[in-house]
Order: sequence, then structure tokens, then C-alpha cells
Amino acid sequence: MALRRFDLEAGGESFAFKPETEDKIAFWRGKYPADKQRSAVIPLLWLAQKDNNGWLSEPAMREVADRLEMPYIRVYEVATFYTMFRLQPVGKFHIQLCGTTPCQLRGAEDLKEVCKREIGKQMYVTDDKRLSWEEVECLGACVNAPMVQINDDYYEDLTPDSFAQIIGRLKNGVEVAPGPQIDRVNSAPEGGAKTLTDAALFDGSRNAISKLPNLPEPAAEASAEATGKPDAGAPTNVKREEPTAGKATLIDTTSKPEATKDGMSAPKDKKD
Repeated sequence: MALRRFDLEAGGESFAFKPETEDKIAFWRGKYPADKQRSAVIPLLWLAQKDNNGWLSEPAMREVADRLEMPYIRVYEVATFYTMFRLQPVGKFHIQLCGTTPCQLRGAEDLKEVCKREIGKQMYVTDDKRLSWEEVECLGACVNAPMVQINDDYYEDLTPDSFAQIIGRLKNGVEVAPGPQIDRVNSAPEGGAKTLTDAALFDGSRNAISKLPNLPEPAAEASAEATGKPDAGAPTNVKREEPTAGKATLIDTTSKPEATKDGMSAPKDKKD
């Protein structure tokens, strides 16, 4: 980053915010607690730049510092670090020309030649105070390259001829419509949309669709209706084996043993 210094001579001795800006200042300061007011330094510097014809003078920085109770040097550090803050006078219409790769590949170099021819070198202000320009980094409109930002508006899809016409109109006080300078809407294709052109997609007539197509059919729900208690079957496994020493004996549980006089069951004869 190049060394950035503010213009002490051009800044004058004082600065004051415009009365209509006070509500905006209160809005931004209201976002931060009383002990964190310095957090509003960037939005207040931006408002000061707007109220100072598009650039920040040293008295404007001091005014921001006084309002936020900050040391002057801390405000100077912020203003000189961010290139969104301009530290010398600019024209009524300040052109920021994107020179980053997408715009450069699409013709930004030719647009720079137009600026040099119609205005002069970078940051030079024309004698009528109407125009100035500078090259900046990406402005985020790569799909509409090459493009420039003039004050707060984007002018996109430029050619050297269309850009020269814009500059000529601004010189003569003629209003220029921002946005793409070719037959397209925002970032849509030139000449109009090529897809999704069926009006029925957007007029609500397709809202009657109850389900999405090609989905699998839901499985049938099993009946939860009772069918009665099943018949009880005859008992099984009435005979069981009980282990003895070295041999399993089959016990018939269907026959009753004979009782003795003392009430005990008499053992049956064992057959080998």
C-alpha cells in the first residue's frame, strides 16, 4: 500500500457536520454502549467525508475524534489505513475505476486511457471542480466488467465509447442512468433471459400441484383391526429327562406313582 497523507492546506481550519446528518450520527452511536463509542469511528468518518465534498480533511477527522472522545492519532490511523477514505479534494463526480483482473481482462486499460484523455492524471480535479478519478481494487461487479463507480452508483458493461459519453454528460450537467450500459437487466444475459421464460412459472398457476412428481408411492399401512384370540393347542413335551449320575432317565409325567403306607411314593423297578 502506498503511503497516504492527508492534505493539510486544502482542509481549512474547521469542519462541521450538516444539520441533517445529526440523526445519522445518533443512529450509529446508538449501536454501541457508552464505553464503546469509538466503535462508531468508521461510519462517522464516512458521514464526515460525505459532508466534506467527498473527502476527509484534517479538521473533519478531529471533529470525529472529539465526538467519540478519541485521541486524534487513533482517528488518523483509521482514515489513512482504509482507502475508502480519500485524503485530498475530489471533483463533484469522483470516478473509481476497477482495475482488478476481471475488469482488466475485459477492457479496463482502455477505460483508463479515456480518463487520462478526458480528465487528466489520477486524483487530478478538473478546473470546473466537476470530475476526478482514481484506479481502485475490485468493486464486486465482475460479471458486469468492465465497470466504474461514480460517487455512490455503478456504471457497468462499459466500452471506451460509452464511457466517454458518460463523462461528457457529467461535464455538461446531464444526468446519466446508472447500471449496465448495454441491453441487459442487472446481471441477466444480454438481450433478455434465455431460460425460465414460461410465465406460468411465476404467475402462481402451478401452485395447485399437491405433490412432487416422480416420488415413490407410500407403502400401504398395516391393518390394526383385531382378528380374535387364536385357539389354544394341546400341551407338548409332557415327558422330560432328568440327569442322573452318568445316565439320563426319561420320566413319564403322565402316570402317577404308587403310594406306600407312610405316604411316600414307591420307586418303580428299573429295567436295565
